[in-house]
Amino acid sequence: MWEEVKRILQTSHSVAVVGLSPDRNRPSYQVATYLQRAGYDVTPVNPNCQSVLGKRCYGSLADVPGPVDIVTIFRRSEHVPPIVAQAVAKGVRMVWMQDGIINQEAAASARAAGLVTVMDRCIMRDHAGLHWKEN
Repeated sequence: MWEEVKRILQTSHSVAVVGLSPDRNRPSYQVATYLQRAGYDVTPVNPNCQSVLGKRCYGSLADVPGPVDIVTIFRRSEHVPPIVAQAVAKGVRMVWMQDGIINQEAAASARAAGLVTVMDRCIMRDHAGLHWKEN
């Protein structure tokens, strides 16, 4: 699976961060900032915010216009199934549930739809540790 994860991270351009907080001290903000610096177009998804990181914030993944390659989730585990359903409907390539987020039913649903699925891991930490950039 990690070769597929690496391939998607190398070839993806857009990441929707569901549950992105405007609080600079929150992990979602730190991860989204890292992803922006790594060259990804980050789209904030949080119904309680107008904008985060200088970008318009959307109320749900379904509201995000255009394609999304990766969805990374910073919501409690019980809130994951509808997010995964929206990711499947949107045709994303990968769903990434951050540290501590485990929902086997949602993961099985994503995998059954052909989405590469990562659960209970940090996309920032794993991206930084892959060392896949060409010299």
